Amino acid sequence: MNEFELIEKYFNWTGSNPDVIGVGDDCALITIDSNSQLATSVDTLIEGVHFPKNTSAADIAHKALAVNLSDLAAMGATPEYFTLALTLPEFDESWLKEFSNALKTLANQYNITLVGGDTTKGQLSISINVTGVVKKNKALLRSSAQVGDVIFVSNTIGDAALALWKIQQNIKPSEQLLSQFNRPDPQVQLGCALVGIANACIDISDGLEQDLTHILKRSNVGARINLSDIPLGIEMQTHIEKSQDWCLALAGGDDYELCFSVAPENLSKLKKIEEDLDIKLSAIGLITQDEGIERMGGFDKKCLSYQHF
Repeated sequence: MNEFELIEKYFNWTGSNPDVIGVGDDCALITIDSNSQLATSVDTLIEGVHFPKNTSAADIAHKALAVNLSDLAAMGATPEYFTLALTLPEFDESWLKEFSNALKTLANQYNITLVGGDTTKGQLSISINVTGVVKKNKALLRSSAQVGDVIFVSNTIGDAALALWKIQQNIKPSEQLLSQFNRPDPQVQLGCALVGIANACIDISDGLEQDLTHILKRSNVGARINLSDIPLGIEMQTHIEKSQDWCLALAGGDDYELCFSVAPENLSKLKKIEEDLDIKLSAIGLITQDEGIERMGGFDKKCLSYQHF
């Protein structure tokens, strides 16, 4: 049983509150008045699982908040506040100062306020719960992709996965790759701008294909993607040329970019967003009627994304 099957079997309860939309998207949605919904999500990072043991306190703090902000971005929600549950193996004042300063810096950058939390002793882990606001019934969902939509991703894909792969191979990654792995840039501005323009959206945390599959299953559609159109950094391009293996780009994860679908009639509006935000948005394929993902480009190997179980 994998992580998603576990959630579906044991924790996907149908609640009786009509103002709550729960499991199934990057955030849950809670209606608070006639105009607004809260978007809320929680993620946990554990030492040795989500970050190597020698990762700096500043990088851990940044990533812990950034991955949660990325969930808000995927829903088109504006960040408002967060709580922090911090488990520490010991009291280390210099570590805590570095962690706190980095967390505060990113929180200030996205105007999100720390409002509470919990501290305990044990294996180093960080759990952050974020809450944002989106106009009622305007949130970006995974379940709204339509046949004929164009599939887009933001920026480049695979650099974080390549950094981790190099660490695991005892190869020192470049500073650029390490930055992509340790300090992802949540696409909050893009997510908010996509409201009313994108049909479906998700953040790329577990790998492009696996996360795109979540959209396809929730929307009851398929996809055809072109490998040559997937935006790659120079080092990832070199890795693929040498290895002839696309799996890090397709299934590596930790990108925290957005993958979304847009109807053809909204492409001109999307172009303006790209120009206004000065961001790279790449069309990588189309939403189709056929189940699953069809790759165009001659790479047929099955790529396995990370699974907790």
